[in-house]
Amino acid sequence: MNRGPLVTSAALAATAVLLAVGCSPQTKSDTSRDLDSLPAASTASTSPSEIAPSAAPQPTGDATIIPPDSASEPPTTEPDGAAEPSTPASPDASRSPVGTARGSVQVVDTVATDIPIPWGMAELPDGTVLVTSRDEHHLYRVAPKAGKVVDLGEIPGVVSDGGEGGLLGVAVSSYYPGTKRIFLYYSTATDNRIATVTLQPGSPATLSDPEVVFSGIPRGFRHNGGRIAFGPDDMLYVGTGETEVPSLAQDTSSLGGKILRMTPQGKPAPGNPFENSVVYSYGHRNVQGLTFNEQGRLFASEFGDKTADELNWIRPGRNYGWPASQGTTDLEGITSPIAEFGTDEDSPSGVAMAGGSVYMAALRGERLWRIPLDGTKLVARPRAFLIGELGRLRTVLALSETQLLISTSNTDGRISPRPGDDRLLLLDVN
Repeated sequence: MNRGPLVTSAALAATAVLLAVGCSPQTKSDTSRDLDSLPAASTASTSPSEIAPSAAPQPTGDATIIPPDSASEPPTTEPDGAAEPSTPASPDASRSPVGTARGSVQVVDTVATDIPIPWGMAELPDGTVLVTSRDEHHLYRVAPKAGKVVDLGEIPGVVSDGGEGGLLGVAVSSYYPGTKRIFLYYSTATDNRIATVTLQPGSPATLSDPEVVFSGIPRGFRHNGGRIAFGPDDMLYVGTGETEVPSLAQDTSSLGGKILRMTPQGKPAPGNPFENSVVYSYGHRNVQGLTFNEQGRLFASEFGDKTADELNWIRPGRNYGWPASQGTTDLEGITSPIAEFGTDEDSPSGVAMAGGSVYMAALRGERLWRIPLDGTKLVARPRAFLIGELGRLRTVLALSETQLLISTSNTDGRISPRPGDDRLLLLDVN
C-alpha cells in the first residue's frame, strides 16, 4: 500500500520543514462543462414568503455567525459559550467576495494514494491536514505541498458494518494551538457520537484515547450524516442523517436529520432556536457538507432521494422540508434550497467556500461543482469540472482562495476502484 511517501509518526516533528518544500505539477486537467450542456439543474432563491414554521422560533436578523474577540495568548480550553451573543449581528457585505462561474480547475499534484475511503479533512494551523479513513478508522496527517503522509493511528471504539458509518468528520477549533484537541464524529455499534483526541508530542507522536463529548445521535446502515465544522463563533456545527427513518427529520426532539449547534463541551449553544436543545435546523435527509462564507453564513449540502439534491443556506429554527419536499417548494413553512441538482449528476458530499463560490464534491455525479454566490444569492449557473476524470469525489477543503484539496471515494464499494485509489489531490482554481 502506497500512501504517497508514507512515513512513521516520528516524522511529525519535521512537518514544518516539509511544508516549505514545493512540488512540481504532475497532472493537469481543465475539463469542464457548463450546466447548460448537462441534464437540467435548477436554482432557486429564497423568497420573502418563506418563513420559519410557526412551531419554531423566528430567526433574528441575518443568522450571521460572529467570531469572538481574539485572545492575546493561546487558551488551553475552548469556550463554554456562556459569553456568546444570543442574537447575531448584521453582516458586513464588503467582507465577502463575489463568486464567478468562469475560470478553470486544474489538478496540479497527487498528494497521497491508497488511503481507504478518506472521509473528513481539517486543516491545522501549520498547514498540515488531518484526514479520516472511514472503514480503516485511522487518522492521518498530510502535508499537501510536500506530499508527506503520517499515520497517527487507529481510533478505538469505531464500528463499520459495511454501510455508511465509521470514522467520519474531523474538525479543530481556533483554540487548537492551546488545546491540541481534535474533534471526531464516528459510529459505534449503537449510535453516532463526537469525541476528542489530543495529539501528544513525542517521538513518535501519539493520540490520546477518545473522550466523548456528545453521544446518542441515531445510527443506521445508511444516512449517518457525519460532517462537523467549527463556526466563526467557535461553536461546533454537526450534520446528521435520518438513518432512513424519514419521520425523524421533522421530530425536533430527535437528533436525526438535523444540523446541530453545540459548545465544544457538547452542550446546547447559546442562542439556539429551541430551548435547552442542540438542534439548530431540521427537516434534513442526510447532511453531508458544511461551510461558512466570510460573512459567517452557513451553507450545507444534502442528499435528496430521487428528485433533487440541495445546497441550502442554513438559518436557525428553519424547516428544510424532508420528507414532505425535495428541492424548490412553495409549501408553507418550508425553506427552499438556493441551488438544486439532479441526483444523477450530483449526490453531494463535502463543500468548501473559496473566492466567493461554494465548491461541492459529487459522488454519483463524479464531478466538482462551482456554485458562484454573492452573499447567499446565485450570480451565475453552477458549473461542473473534472467530470468523470477522477471518479467519485467525497471531500473538498479550501487551503486558500485559489487552491483546494479534494479526496476521491472509489473504494467505498459503489464503483470499481482505479490504481492508486483512494487519492488526495491538489487543485488550482481561478
